[in-house]
Amino acid sequence: MARSIGADRVIDYTQEDFCQNEGRYDLILAVNGYHPILDYRRVLSPEGIYVQTGGSMAQIFQALLLGPFISMTGSKKMSSLGTVKQNQSDLLFMKELLEAGKVVPVIDKRYSLSEITEAFRYLGEGHARGKVIITVEHNNK
Repeated sequence: MARSIGADRVIDYTQEDFCQNEGRYDLILAVNGYHPILDYRRVLSPEGIYVQTGGSMAQIFQALLLGPFISMTGSKKMSSLGTVKQNQSDLLFMKELLEAGKVVPVIDKRYSLSEITEAFRYLGEGHARGKVIITVEHNNK
Protein backbone atom coordinates (compact mmCIF):
# COMPACT_ATOMS: atom_id res chain seq x y z
CA MET A 1 0.00 0.00 0.00
CA ALA A 2 2.80 2.46 0.87
CA ARG A 3 4.40 1.93 -2.54
CA SER A 4 1.10 2.54 -4.26
CA ILE A 5 0.88 6.01 -2.70
CA GLY A 6 4.42 6.98 -3.67
CA ALA A 7 6.92 5.82 -1.05
CA ASP A 8 10.45 5.43 -2.47
CA ARG A 9 11.31 2.62 -0.09
CA VAL A 10 9.07 0.56 2.14
CA ILE A 11 10.34 -1.61 4.96
CA ASP A 12 8.19 -4.41 6.31
CA TYR A 13 8.95 -4.38 10.01
CA THR A 14 8.02 -8.07 10.26
CA GLN A 15 10.78 -8.94 7.78
CA GLU A 16 13.53 -6.39 8.46
CA ASP A 17 14.68 -4.31 11.40
CA PHE A 18 15.94 -1.18 9.66
CA CYS A 19 17.54 0.05 12.88
CA GLN A 20 19.97 -2.88 12.68
CA ASN A 21 21.29 -2.16 9.17
CA GLU A 22 23.83 0.43 8.11
CA GLY A 23 21.37 2.57 6.15
CA ARG A 24 20.79 6.22 6.93
CA TYR A 25 17.49 7.85 6.14
CA ASP A 26 16.56 11.42 5.21
CA LEU A 27 12.98 10.96 6.38
CA ILE A 28 11.38 8.44 8.68
CA LEU A 29 7.60 8.55 8.85
CA ALA A 30 6.86 6.24 11.76
CA VAL A 31 3.26 5.25 11.17
CA ASN A 32 3.23 2.40 13.66
CA GLY A 33 6.62 2.92 15.23
CA TYR A 34 7.88 0.26 17.56
CA HIS A 35 11.42 1.42 18.37
CA PRO A 36 12.52 3.89 21.06
CA ILE A 37 13.03 7.38 19.67
CA LEU A 38 16.82 7.17 20.10
CA ASP A 39 16.94 4.20 17.69
CA TYR A 40 15.29 6.35 15.04
CA ARG A 41 17.70 9.20 15.78
CA ARG A 42 20.67 6.89 15.28
CA VAL A 43 19.63 5.87 11.74
CA LEU A 44 18.75 9.35 10.51
CA SER A 45 21.10 11.07 8.09
CA PRO A 46 22.84 14.16 9.55
CA GLU A 47 20.03 16.46 8.40
CA GLY A 48 17.31 13.78 8.68
CA ILE A 49 13.75 14.23 9.85
CA TYR A 50 11.69 11.84 11.98
CA VAL A 51 7.93 12.28 12.24
CA GLN A 52 5.95 10.02 14.54
CA THR A 53 2.35 9.59 13.43
CA GLY A 54 1.29 6.54 15.39
CA GLY A 55 2.46 3.84 17.72
CA SER A 56 2.19 3.02 21.38
CA MET A 57 1.55 5.59 24.07
CA ALA A 58 5.22 5.29 25.11
CA GLN A 59 6.35 6.23 21.60
CA ILE A 60 3.91 9.11 21.40
CA PHE A 61 5.18 10.51 24.72
CA GLN A 62 8.81 10.04 23.66
CA ALA A 63 8.19 12.02 20.48
CA LEU A 64 6.29 14.74 22.34
CA LEU A 65 8.76 15.06 25.23
CA LEU A 66 12.16 14.09 23.80
CA GLY A 67 11.66 15.11 20.17
CA PRO A 68 11.92 18.88 20.77
CA PHE A 69 14.99 18.45 22.99
CA ILE A 70 16.76 16.23 20.44
CA SER A 71 15.90 18.72 17.68
CA MET A 72 17.40 21.62 19.66
CA THR A 73 20.67 19.81 20.36
CA GLY A 74 21.63 18.82 16.82
CA SER A 75 20.82 18.98 13.14
CA LYS A 76 18.34 16.10 13.17
CA LYS A 77 14.69 17.03 13.56
CA MET A 78 12.32 14.82 15.52
CA SER A 79 8.67 15.50 16.17
CA SER A 80 5.19 14.14 16.48
CA LEU A 81 2.74 14.96 13.72
CA GLY A 82 0.52 16.47 16.40
CA THR A 83 3.15 19.12 17.21
CA VAL A 84 3.99 20.20 13.66
CA LYS A 85 2.98 23.80 13.09
CA GLN A 86 0.83 24.28 10.02
CA ASN A 87 0.95 27.35 7.86
CA GLN A 88 -1.08 28.54 4.91
CA SER A 89 1.57 27.89 2.24
CA ASP A 90 2.02 24.27 3.41
CA LEU A 91 -1.73 23.73 3.38
CA LEU A 92 -2.03 25.19 -0.13
CA PHE A 93 0.83 22.95 -1.31
CA MET A 94 -0.90 19.94 0.21
CA LYS A 95 -4.18 20.95 -1.46
CA GLU A 96 -2.38 21.07 -4.84
CA LEU A 97 -0.87 17.63 -4.30
CA LEU A 98 -4.27 16.18 -3.36
CA GLU A 99 -6.02 17.78 -6.34
CA ALA A 100 -3.30 16.52 -8.72
CA GLY A 101 -3.68 13.00 -7.35
CA LYS A 102 -0.05 12.96 -6.17
CA VAL A 103 -1.15 12.33 -2.59
CA VAL A 104 -3.97 9.88 -2.12
CA PRO A 105 -5.42 9.44 1.36
CA VAL A 106 -5.85 5.82 2.35
CA ILE A 107 -8.94 5.04 4.40
CA ASP A 108 -8.93 1.66 6.10
CA LYS A 109 -12.29 1.66 7.88
CA ARG A 110 -15.22 3.92 8.61
CA TYR A 111 -17.23 3.86 11.81
CA SER A 112 -20.28 5.83 12.84
CA LEU A 113 -20.06 7.98 15.95
CA SER A 114 -22.07 5.34 17.85
CA GLU A 115 -19.31 2.79 17.03
CA ILE A 116 -16.46 4.90 18.38
CA THR A 117 -15.54 2.34 21.06
CA GLU A 118 -15.08 -0.32 18.39
CA ALA A 119 -13.03 2.12 16.28
CA PHE A 120 -10.64 2.79 19.18
CA ARG A 121 -10.40 -0.93 19.86
CA TYR A 122 -9.44 -1.50 16.23
CA LEU A 123 -6.85 1.27 16.35
CA GLY A 124 -5.45 -0.15 19.58
CA GLU A 125 -4.69 -3.43 17.83
CA GLY A 126 -2.05 -1.52 15.84
CA HIS A 127 -2.76 -3.01 12.42
CA ALA A 128 -4.75 -0.28 10.68
CA ARG A 129 -3.66 -0.01 7.04
CA GLY A 130 -4.84 3.56 6.62
CA LYS A 131 -6.89 6.15 8.40
CA VAL A 132 -9.85 5.16 10.53
CA ILE A 133 -12.70 7.58 9.96
CA ILE A 134 -15.53 8.47 12.36
CA THR A 135 -18.59 9.69 10.48
CA VAL A 136 -21.08 12.06 12.03
CA GLU A 137 -24.47 12.39 10.47
CA HIS A 138 -26.28 15.71 10.75
CA ASN A 139 -30.04 15.97 10.89
CA ASN A 140 -30.89 19.26 9.24
CA LYS A 141 -34.57 19.49 10.05
